[in-house]
Amino acid sequence: MARPRKPLLSTDRIVETARALVDAEGLAAVSTRRLAAELGVSGPSLYNHFRTKDEILEAVADSVSGQVDLTMFQDGRDWRTALHDWAVSYRAALRDHPNIVPVLARGPGRRPAGLRLADAVYGAMVEAGWPSAQATSIGALMRYFVMGSALGSFAGGFVDDASAYDPADYPHLQQAHLLAEQQEKIDERAFETGLTALLDGLARQYEQVRRTA
Repeated sequence: MARPRKPLLSTDRIVETARALVDAEGLAAVSTRRLAAELGVSGPSLYNHFRTKDEILEAVADSVSGQVDLTMFQDGRDWRTALHDWAVSYRAALRDHPNIVPVLARGPGRRPAGLRLADAVYGAMVEAGWPSAQATSIGALMRYFVMGSALGSFAGGFVDDASAYDPADYPHLQQAHLLAEQQEKIDERAFETGLTALLDGLARQYEQVRRTA
């Protein structure tokens, strides 16, 4: 009986495997040797698809950018609603793959999905009537906000030990030990609070832009 053929090595397989490794163990776990072992191939065969480990990590980062929904910039939603819905989708992608955020934080570079994302946000803001300089600033500040929210959990940063919060030292933190058990709810609420405040501020600026146009 013939042995089953190994799946052909492909760019997609390498990226999927590397992404799973980054998700599970972090950026430091990725090496060409480790990837080759995970894929069941020899190390040199990876170089037919990627020249370096950094190129692989760039491709993983771009695959995560590709998970962000951009349809809200194409289906007629107003600029504020589109920005809100995009930010929620963007954060969801980063929340699912937090270990790749440091690579994404470098900017899109030459990554196609990252550049499509930047193009969609900037283009939608300009089409809505924002001056180009302010449209650029909006793209930047949204990126700062969303990526910052994905770098860690506020609620998860508090230990669930009430004795850590001596009222003599921290008179206002008597409930802090309860934060960790409600981490997801608190972090989601904080994100929405910040996003709403950010968009409210932009809406006020937008009215000034429209008045002076």
